[in-house]
Amino acid sequence: MSAPSVIAVIGAGSYGTALAIQVARQGRGVRLWGRNAEAMTQMAEARENARYMPGCPLPDSLEPVAAMQAALDGVEAVIVAVPSHALRETCAEVAKHLDNRVPVACAAKGLEPDSRKLPLDVIAEVLGEDWPLAVISGPTFAREIGQGMPSAVSIGARDLATGELFADALHGAGFRAYTTDDIVGVQIGGAVKNVLAIGVGIADGLNLGANTRAALITRGLVEMSRLGEALGARSETLMGLSGMGDLVLTCTDDQSRNRRFGLALARGESVDQAIEGIGQVVEGYRVTREVRELAHELGIEMPITEQVYQVLYQDVAPVAAVLSLSSRPQRAETE
Repeated sequence: MSAPSVIAVIGAGSYGTALAIQVARQGRGVRLWGRNAEAMTQMAEARENARYMPGCPLPDSLEPVAAMQAALDGVEAVIVAVPSHALRETCAEVAKHLDNRVPVACAAKGLEPDSRKLPLDVIAEVLGEDWPLAVISGPTFAREIGQGMPSAVSIGARDLATGELFADALHGAGFRAYTTDDIVGVQIGGAVKNVLAIGVGIADGLNLGANTRAALITRGLVEMSRLGEALGARSETLMGLSGMGDLVLTCTDDQSRNRRFGLALARGESVDQAIEGIGQVVEGYRVTREVRELAHELGIEMPITEQVYQVLYQDVAPVAAVLSLSSRPQRAETE
């Protein structure tokens, strides 16, 4: 497959806008779809996504649109960048206007609520099991992509040509795109890191220090690896950009909504107050429940995830959750 000349990006939040800007930088036409018609009109006139990406001008080849059919008509590839809980509904709408097996890449990081399915499994159920699909994930904050700062992602696809298509579309101008066929590893890393970032945010909000932060990140990586490998992911993927890389980024910088969510909980805010204060989707809130249930189904021990769940859904105080973790019995590090 050659690099597509026109790509549709479905989802005009911060990450969708950032990816659309990056593709347009490579000289390709981009149609950025958002469901709010008024917001898309304002974006087209101002040449900026003032709500989610202020200060990041839209390239001339990027066209904001509010009609799904207009966004998808004649495109050669599609990137879907919506929250995981909206993925199935959005892809069902995409399917009404898409034909000829146009390749689709997913930039959602999470698991589907209740079913606990990975994003590409959801899309495959909607579009068809043999549809050319890819997943984009890695240690990237949307604003820094929008500002043109150097960044790197993993693009997972079972079919090498599909992965290379999206890598070619994104790669350039300081942005590096690496390909892999380990689609499970790429997706699990992007989901679990959100849960762990909430835990690290709580610990930092309680002023527990750098030692605690490092321990939580390191042991969190163990939890991510346990779950990923149980589902068939490769260890090198989980130690790469979409695993360890995204985990470190999300746990250590306040651009992360999940980290800020944990900080707010440590200050004594309720879940609802913390989410309202952030003002955007906090993907880790929903996915904590799904990751915990999936771990239980598979018999995987994930103590940090368990304590984050207890804080979010069982009204356990953040201090009590940390004490529960720190009082666990001694054991070998490899267990």
